Amino acid sequence: MTAPADRHHTFPGLHRRGFLAAAGGAAGLGALTLAGCTGPDAGGPAADKGAAPRRGGRLRAAFAGGGASETLDPHLGNLFADAARGKALFDKLADYGADLSAVPRLAETWEPNSGLDRWSVTLRRAEFHDGKPVTAADVLYSYRRMADPRKAFRARASLEPIDLAASRATGERTVEFVLRRPTAEFPNVMAAFGTFIVQDGATGFDREPIGTGPFRLVSFVPGRSTLLRRNDAHWDGAPHLDELELLVANEESARINALIGGQIEYAHELDPATGRAHERSGSVDIIRLRNSVMQAFAMKTDRPPFDDSRVREAFFHIAGRRELVDGALSGAGEVGNDLFGRGYEYYADELPQREQDIGRARQLLRRAGADGLKVTLDTSAVAAGFTEAAGILRDQAAEAGVTVTVRMGSKDSYWKDVLDSGTLCCYRSGAMPIETHISQRLLTDSTTNATKWRDAAFDDLYRQAQSTRDTVDRAALYGRMQRRLHAEGGFLVWGFGDWILGTARSLHGVARDAPANTLDWARFDKVWLA
Repeated sequence: MTAPADRHHTFPGLHRRGFLAAAGGAAGLGALTLAGCTGPDAGGPAADKGAAPRRGGRLRAAFAGGGASETLDPHLGNLFADAARGKALFDKLADYGADLSAVPRLAETWEPNSGLDRWSVTLRRAEFHDGKPVTAADVLYSYRRMADPRKAFRARASLEPIDLAASRATGERTVEFVLRRPTAEFPNVMAAFGTFIVQDGATGFDREPIGTGPFRLVSFVPGRSTLLRRNDAHWDGAPHLDELELLVANEESARINALIGGQIEYAHELDPATGRAHERSGSVDIIRLRNSVMQAFAMKTDRPPFDDSRVREAFFHIAGRRELVDGALSGAGEVGNDLFGRGYEYYADELPQREQDIGRARQLLRRAGADGLKVTLDTSAVAAGFTEAAGILRDQAAEAGVTVTVRMGSKDSYWKDVLDSGTLCCYRSGAMPIETHISQRLLTDSTTNATKWRDAAFDDLYRQAQSTRDTVDRAALYGRMQRRLHAEGGFLVWGFGDWILGTARSLHGVARDAPANTLDWARFDKVWLA
């Protein structure tokens, strides 16, 4: 895409402050090479979006990926590309609807006992790709595999409430989950990110991933492409498409150019400026999933300088959130208040909106003995707005006497790199219930705890909230937890941005109200080409 000459006048959010000179990091735009592919006639009339589904064709969808380390093991996924592959090949017991409530998938029904510490789950009649039925043994193997303390499976912390040694099959298609304590929101556990069901004993996923999903594997080249074919026997109905090709294009410019050029029909995660530039062009369709992405900076609370809560609070006051939203997201979003999940159930919206206060930040830094503080901020072009946000925070921090050095990381390994290393990084998250965000990122044993927030009293509050039957009382406990995070947590949540997709005008059926991470996001079994 070539920007118009008056770009800064057309999009006022794009200003010079915050622009980063990424010497060496911009070399090669990760050009998408799709030999032998032909695209739809970009000049032809758009088909009626209300048209009846048509069967056939190959959909080509481009995502940012994870490089040569990519895997088809559904329990190891962390990226959106991993999630798209996972849901194409496998199914979970439940998943999140657009409102983030749990909806049944392989689980046909679930029912708790009166004490909320045992849940009986009945499986629907479904088959794996090799024709074998899904059984309770498959479910128990999958959950025990994910909960293995020797592994770093993301879902492990979400499954912590389950006593898997005591849980058992009560029939071929029924499972009794025995819980360590009463858990009112157990369906959210079944819907958690990465909780896919695999066959009993399965291990070699990259060679032969046998799942229950709507597509079967044809070929997989890590960091490049995954080719899938329709599963005609899928329990939820066969896909309309013959084939689905998931391609890796880490550069946003490569994704939009491939879409415009007819090399792909679906471009995941476009920049706000790109979305605006093409929204009325007529050549492609732009889909906005409103305010569905948390944008943040993650401060490591277990190491200097952010092991001092006064330094973390100082950074809360350094951030000018409106400037970050306008500059990094081109205004396509809302300001954040250092908490995940604005608009979701249990969100503590009674807390006052935090505003930039450079004087207060200087005072806190002085009390912490951190005058003249120097910090390295890790960022990458791995996600829309990251490099712009880093530059803006760098300039805002300078007003408080803090020197921020921006370090550009690899798009292929950024998320793995920042999980344990560094002290401050750009961070984001798609949609999930607030309790799932807490379990996967903020408990002592959470496997994706990017802020290294570890607090036994906080863990206890979470377990109390899980065990509380009354919704009002449970909300009060989540409120206490969020007040702690708002005062001294490690996430500086500065905004909630739109999730932007680009699609060819020949592609139909793409959900327009499904936040990233929910059931209908990247649900390619329900789209068609016409």
